[in-house]
Amino acid sequence: MSGEADRPGNGEKSGGEENRGERGGSSQKHGAHGRPLTLRERWEAYKNSPFLPATVLVLIVAAAAGLFAGSYTYAMANPTPHRIPAALVTEPEVAGGRAFVTGMEKALDASLQLRTYPDTADARRALDEQKVFAIVRASDDGDGIALDVAGASGASVAELLGKAGLEVGEDTGTEVTVKDIKPLQRGDPRGLALFYISLAAVIMGFLGAIQLSVHAHGLNPAERIAFTVAYALLGGFAIAAAVDWWLGAVDLPFVQSWLILAFTMFTSGMVFTMFNTLMGRWAMIPTWGVMVLLGNPSSGGAVSWPLLPSALGHIGRWLPPGASVNAQHTAVYYQGHQFVFPYLVLAGWALVSCTVFWVWRHRHPGGRARTPEHAATAS
Repeated sequence: MSGEADRPGNGEKSGGEENRGERGGSSQKHGAHGRPLTLRERWEAYKNSPFLPATVLVLIVAAAAGLFAGSYTYAMANPTPHRIPAALVTEPEVAGGRAFVTGMEKALDASLQLRTYPDTADARRALDEQKVFAIVRASDDGDGIALDVAGASGASVAELLGKAGLEVGEDTGTEVTVKDIKPLQRGDPRGLALFYISLAAVIMGFLGAIQLSVHAHGLNPAERIAFTVAYALLGGFAIAAAVDWWLGAVDLPFVQSWLILAFTMFTSGMVFTMFNTLMGRWAMIPTWGVMVLLGNPSSGGAVSWPLLPSALGHIGRWLPPGASVNAQHTAVYYQGHQFVFPYLVLAGWALVSCTVFWVWRHRHPGGRARTPEHAATAS
């Protein structure tokens, strides 16, 4: 009986049930009180959740994939000649030269720009200085035309000029001899090795900076720059050693090529660090845009600048990937005819990036908090 008396009756609620009822009532009260969320409230909740940046990343990756494919296709799918400088040797006079030149200009859609030189030696010097891509001169036997091209100045340009020269010679009834007087190395018949090693340096350069931000978040500014220098030097050495010593694809001037690659990696890494300082977690967007979407297709490595759309051909020289390809190309094939311009481009980007990072380093999402000296002593 006592057990039955102690049990709550039909009209009574246990304490737990009462509490649940209260909570339920409170919940119902809140539900009644809590009308459906407004659009603004839903947006605020979504904005503060991890779903917003995840959605943005989905859209960015999809857009970047399309732009990546589009940028390379635009630059390389249908190379069209735009302003190809060539040397015309006037002495001795080229037999049938006027008709041949007229035919070449027509075949190349008026993009052949002839520069006259008094003799073959001056024309060859201009080719070594990369002022011209080909030489039109009298053949050695004087009965026809010799068209000297330079595969090292761009395999695609040399191939285009050689093919057009033979076709024009056949159309005009002129004997044309095509010779590559500055050929590419045997292990790199298409001239793409230098483009790919520069591409590797660019991409690994900013990937290294990203990994420092993720896995070495606490590095202070000077330490971050120092470690960027370290991985750039080691990475540049590894790239050069793999291509030259291990694969034997290209015979590099090793120290110079190594330092160009290291300079490229450092510059690329600091470009990301600069954007990370200015834009935080979205730094990859401008980095990818400048270095990959725009920089690599316009670098002149896969398709020579005279065959790129004219705007890309001009822009590419001022971006780190184009400067790296240009410096590497000259170091390998045109020793003694070095240009300072590509090194100045790399140095300019590196200097600007380091300066922005250093001046606004307090905004960079990294570094260690400095513990006051008296606090450290007290503890």
